[in-house]
Amino acid sequence: MTEIELKFQVPAESRAAVAASVAGRAGAGQVQRLQAAYHDTAERALANAGVALRLRREGPRWVQTLKASGGDAMTRLEHNVERPGRAAAAPPLDLALHAGTPAGARLAEVLSGAADPVLACQFRTDIRRLSRRMRTHGAVVELAFDTGRVQADAQAQPLCELEIELLRGTPGALLACARQWVARHGLWLDTRSKAERGDLLTRGLPYTPARKAVAVRLTAGMPAVAAQRAVLQACAQQVLPNASQVASGTFGDEHVHQLRVGLRRLRAAIALFDGATDSDSEATPLAAASAALFRELGAARDQAAIGAPLRAQLEQAISAAGLALVAPSLPQGTGADPARALRSAAAQALLLDLLDSTLPTLAAQDAAEDSSLTALLAVRLERWHRQVKRDVRAFADLDDAARHRLRKRVKRLRYALEFTQALFGRKKVARYLRVLSDLQDRLGALNDVGVAITAFRSAPSADAALAFALGWLVARREALATACAPALDGFARARRPWKCP
Repeated sequence: MTEIELKFQVPAESRAAVAASVAGRAGAGQVQRLQAAYHDTAERALANAGVALRLRREGPRWVQTLKASGGDAMTRLEHNVERPGRAAAAPPLDLALHAGTPAGARLAEVLSGAADPVLACQFRTDIRRLSRRMRTHGAVVELAFDTGRVQADAQAQPLCELEIELLRGTPGALLACARQWVARHGLWLDTRSKAERGDLLTRGLPYTPARKAVAVRLTAGMPAVAAQRAVLQACAQQVLPNASQVASGTFGDEHVHQLRVGLRRLRAAIALFDGATDSDSEATPLAAASAALFRELGAARDQAAIGAPLRAQLEQAISAAGLALVAPSLPQGTGADPARALRSAAAQALLLDLLDSTLPTLAAQDAAEDSSLTALLAVRLERWHRQVKRDVRAFADLDDAARHRLRKRVKRLRYALEFTQALFGRKKVARYLRVLSDLQDRLGALNDVGVAITAFRSAPSADAALAFALGWLVARREALATACAPALDGFARARRPWKCP
């Protein structure tokens, strides 16, 4: 069977209200203590494959549960088996009980490749669950408000989250219900499972690595609406895990960076399939919300990606010049705290809208198309290619703003080709992507210097070190602009992997 649910973290100030809402006016909520032991191999083969195996005491009974990641952030494979046994004595694991199920097949595959397939308890959870079933938006969902802890040896971590599981109805109804709870109680979406958090605690790690872009495979016979859904699902697989980690408040610079990359890729995907131009690239609500969050996280990215390397470079330049100056730091931007930005109502609405965009529609079942997917996308890629080529030819006359626009156009074209490379021949696309990547890297270095110049010029006070930094940066900008020449020439001569319409 499959489990379709969403999980949300509950802010401390909202916990009493959430508990009261889950209990309901008539006090229909049920309270249950859930004590689970999660099992894995010594090298964490199950956790690494997105599989969780637990034996849980639910009141007087024991239930053995196997879960595995599904096709999207809302769906997981699940198989539950009630086990005989006394309340005080846990029965032994019996993997054969999961045989013949999709989750069981995944488990067998993982264990067959493990160096040591012996399973042992790695961590435990002790949860007080307040739950209630309710009818909403033509569907039946179960609300489960969990409070408790996950424990690995002497280490423990508190848990407080609301799960909304779809029991009957459509995933769209689940999302509609979730929007109400988020708006009412300030919840934030968390794609991390209890198993994932317990595994991190066991390993002594603060978080999982940042999620990078995943490949998407399109076929020439796909309807455009189905192809768009596949690409948006790939974008969601990058955006949602990084957004959850940043919202938790415990994250690395790479999580913010990969989240912004994911948002940029999402905007490129929307523009590609909607046929958007620069002037209307934020015309859809999802694209506009993605752009707003991208900009809000910009200051954090600038400090991480520009500030530290720039200070080191300035220190070397000052030393080489024989000056007794202290290298200035990049002035702090005015962007919001990343965790607070992700927990905001606007960001949470964006994430739920992204999930909504990945759901199947009736149109996606219709294989009839007026033109082939390959021909449709080739027309749009050709238009973007010509935009970039015009800017490349006029590069020497472009100001900083126009060069930044060129960089964004190069990124958009690159991401679009990565989405569609299966349609145009991987070798041809790979050659074209190398040219785009080289140009993007050089323009990125040029843009970072421009960002630093703007930041230093806006500093509230000036001194000799700041004046030196500005002079050095202006010279650096000119050198980097000159260094763009080979990449610009490479793009001007690049052969398109698609057939020109």
